[in-house]
Amino acid sequence: MRFVHLVDPAIRRKCSVEGIAIKSDADLRVVSIESLDLELPMHDITTGTGDFIANGVISHNCFARRTHEWLEFDSGRDFDTQVVVKTNLGEVLRRELARPSWRREHVALGTNTDPYQRAEGRYRLMPDVIRALADSGTPFSILTKGTLLRRDVPLLADASHDVPLGLGVSMAIWDDDLHTALEPGVPTPRARLDLVRALADAGLPCGVFLAPVLPGLTDDEESLDAALAAIAAAGASGVTVIPLHLRPGAREWFMAWLRRARPELAPRYEHMYARRAYVSAEYRAWLAARVAPLLARHGLDRRSGGQARGADGAIATGVPGDEEVGFPAGSLPSGGMPAVRSEGGGGPPTGSGAPASEPAEQLELL
Repeated sequence: MRFVHLVDPAIRRKCSVEGIAIKSDADLRVVSIESLDLELPMHDITTGTGDFIANGVISHNCFARRTHEWLEFDSGRDFDTQVVVKTNLGEVLRRELARPSWRREHVALGTNTDPYQRAEGRYRLMPDVIRALADSGTPFSILTKGTLLRRDVPLLADASHDVPLGLGVSMAIWDDDLHTALEPGVPTPRARLDLVRALADAGLPCGVFLAPVLPGLTDDEESLDAALAAIAAAGASGVTVIPLHLRPGAREWFMAWLRRARPELAPRYEHMYARRAYVSAEYRAWLAARVAPLLARHGLDRRSGGQARGADGAIATGVPGDEEVGFPAGSLPSGGMPAVRSEGGGGPPTGSGAPASEPAEQLELL
């Protein structure tokens, strides 16, 4: 699959491996089997990679918007307006962390859905999550666009004394009108920079994902220079640059907006993303050449961690959560945890078998 993704051959008929069983010499064994007393479709999520292995069979997964369809919502208006909240999250998490089989692997929150959405202001679930992870000795990281994380800075500072933690903030759009059109209801990039500054002032690491860079919209030198200058001034511990990727669900939504708002760019995007979710190697090389001197200008090329800060100005492919993405310094727990476990709230159970009676509430955003 890595070969196919890298070379992107024009003839596709032999590239699909969906439904093919995978043989392995790895020493794999069943740890435990528990009855849920109900039948559920099995899904196993590796966010953003598009393909994942579940129970020895290669399957397909798409990024956040389409995960709403697992809840019998659509990936358009329902994704924008319907939020399902697992209200007993802390209780279930503590039970899972107490299992003898739990090996205190790194838990990554925010790689599929943001844990600091507006609903968190009402339900206040994250403080219990942070305490549960820290009390169990489990390293964790949080990726967010939500400035509500500032509420939990003291709690995170306390947790950092008990377990390794990492913090990441994503931002990309610096034009106010463009931000309003593409990220309605999301804190502005300047508000997110204030969050980065608050974390730095508290002595906590915080990496920034400059993502996604939008071809023809935010990839000009002036926009990139302004963004990287602001990120450096806020005290970010590192930065990774990621171009836009378009998977089914997000692709339809974004292209519909583009045809309305910037119709002159639609043919370019249709060509760039005709046969792939990611930009081409040629575009990545072009963007890398543009970004490299800007990273050096603002001292970001000297901050360790993540492939987008090398002297070659390499640009990460994929999205935060993909193994191949260069994570900025500070966004992962110190010590280099090998496994990233998605704790996104938009998908179905991922192996722990949450009970069907799990309390949940549905919000409609008007």
